[in-house]
Amino acid sequence: MALVKKVGNKAPQFGAGCWLAENATVVGDVAMGKDCTVWFNAVVRGDVHYIRIGDRTNIQDGAVIHCTYQKAPVNIGSDVSIAHKAIVHGCTIEDRVLIGMGAIVMDDAVVQEGAVIAAGAVVLAGTVVEKNSIYAGIPAKRVKATGPEMEATISRIAANYPKYASWYKD
Repeated sequence: MALVKKVGNKAPQFGAGCWLAENATVVGDVAMGKDCTVWFNAVVRGDVHYIRIGDRTNIQDGAVIHCTYQKAPVNIGSDVSIAHKAIVHGCTIEDRVLIGMGAIVMDDAVVQEGAVIAAGAVVLAGTVVEKNSIYAGIPAKRVKATGPEMEATISRIAANYPKYASWYKD
């Protein structure tokens, strides 16, 4: 069973159909919409500020979602995929976004709708990632528009994760 822990008077809230891996950790002021998944060794830590997550968002293996004390909460939209070992810290991720494996998104950054953060990219604090764009590198820079094929990929990945979670349900 996942570690779900109250911090102070704030306890995580989960929408219908959410699934947490046995060794996932969700603590504090966290609210998830419906059909979200939090995978093996992922940590969603709302101890120093709040974390809000929309519907059908997946937080994959080893990812970390955290905030900055009294300064930078995390807001994540719907149909977002946060890939393995990514770090999302004190920022805003809008709807239908893909955060690649090992990517880092820092405080006060805004990743607009339909964007992709490439694997290993580092989005610096305060950066605004343009809608329907792919950003890559350290620091992350715009490399191109997403296009219909990438937009379909973003949607497909987000739609598949509730199905994957169903394989683990008793």
